[in-house]
Amino acid sequence: MTRPPTPDLLAQLAALLGPKGFATDDDSLAPWLTDWRGKYHGRAAAMLSPATTAEVAAVVRLCAAQDVAIVPQGGNSGMVGGATPDASGAQLLLSTRRMNRVRTIDRAAGLAVAEAGVILENFHNAVLAEGFRFPLTLGGKGSATIGGLVSTNAGGTQVLRHGTMRALVAGVEAVLPDGQVFDGLAPLKKDNRGYDLRHLLCGAEGTLGIVTAATLRLVPAAQDRATAWIGLESPDKALLLLRQLDAAIGAPLEGFEIVPHGCLDAVLRHIPQTRHPLGGDCPWYALVELADDKADDLSSRLETQLAIALQAGLIDDVVIAKNDRESDDFWRLRDSISEAERAEGPAIQHDVSVPVDLMPRFIADNPARLTAAFPGARALSFGHLGDGNVHHHVQPPAGVDGRAWIAAHGEDASRLVYSHVIELGGSLSAEHGIGQMKRDLFAALDSPARLAALRAIKAGLDPAGLFNPGKLIG
Repeated sequence: MTRPPTPDLLAQLAALLGPKGFATDDDSLAPWLTDWRGKYHGRAAAMLSPATTAEVAAVVRLCAAQDVAIVPQGGNSGMVGGATPDASGAQLLLSTRRMNRVRTIDRAAGLAVAEAGVILENFHNAVLAEGFRFPLTLGGKGSATIGGLVSTNAGGTQVLRHGTMRALVAGVEAVLPDGQVFDGLAPLKKDNRGYDLRHLLCGAEGTLGIVTAATLRLVPAAQDRATAWIGLESPDKALLLLRQLDAAIGAPLEGFEIVPHGCLDAVLRHIPQTRHPLGGDCPWYALVELADDKADDLSSRLETQLAIALQAGLIDDVVIAKNDRESDDFWRLRDSISEAERAEGPAIQHDVSVPVDLMPRFIADNPARLTAAFPGARALSFGHLGDGNVHHHVQPPAGVDGRAWIAAHGEDASRLVYSHVIELGGSLSAEHGIGQMKRDLFAALDSPARLAALRAIKAGLDPAGLFNPGKLIG
């Protein structure tokens, strides 16, 4: 059982971290006690902001000695309440935002070591100045931090080519629940010392260790880029287009997103300075991007393939970006969907994955299942067709109190969605993690073998349950 911090412990932590690293006043804590979506609200006895790994370790040792729980937090941009403390006020919030140095960039090896509090967009800029790019990006790049991205095994829009965060992490430094520092930053290609602690920490949501730094794989900066916004009839045709482009173009195919017209319409209504890329509406859109580290005339290659697709009736309309600004405008439409959907009103967000070939089937079949069980409920699906990740938002029936409807039916609606996903061999969390939002349904619906293994690992590394209690597996 965890315990609230004593006045003596708080005094020790204040002395250790100094005025920049210790706060208890409401003004300092308030912005960090609610999750990005505004769904979860907590309290904390104090917010701790260590500036070094040594300070994190010292904090953890002091708290472990008194069985005090710690909730790690990066940019507080997560989608499942994984970095929000509970309502007891007995937990300590540990922010890594002061740990914001890019320690090294090794150009010869194509590797960089970044501390947990480095903001993703700042990291992009730092490595770009050295002729590299970090091939993971997402809509929250201006607030998401490296430690949070590692801890949630973040995905984003380039997984099709480069994989999730786990594939890009070559090493990890973390503080374990007893206060020991695990120094696994060395980018070893071969290491057979048993269980891979790097992979355990990546995606553990702060329940096994507090990530303090990571060694990250870089790729050369793109010299050529081609981006297209495509109008088409259905996800089935989008999948056929994906297969065509993959076979004809191969490795440079880096992103393939699908967006229904309803999502684009919400973005155009709620996000300033956005415009429709095409001359008219289509039921669905695909956002396709190619990138390469050498000049390879990607726009011509993409144009050739899209002309073939247009002639074959796979697509109805298309525009290819003339320059980086237009490419960025296309991506802004995609990246703004969550913000626009939030402005539309309450909805139940589901971040799920299914095998790529089954994604059109899920998108077509699940809304009918929902409306059969919950008359009037509406579903919008968008996301990463290239890797099978669907963002599936269920909206309450028109004309009802959305929050009241979700309170009454939300859990059952989510159970229906997740059961369908698991039936298709998928996952109820593709890239956002489990946090507290999906914890109970995860425990009820997922494989007993998986859950037993996760609980055993947690009990072995954190027997007192001090790290991020109530998240992932409870």
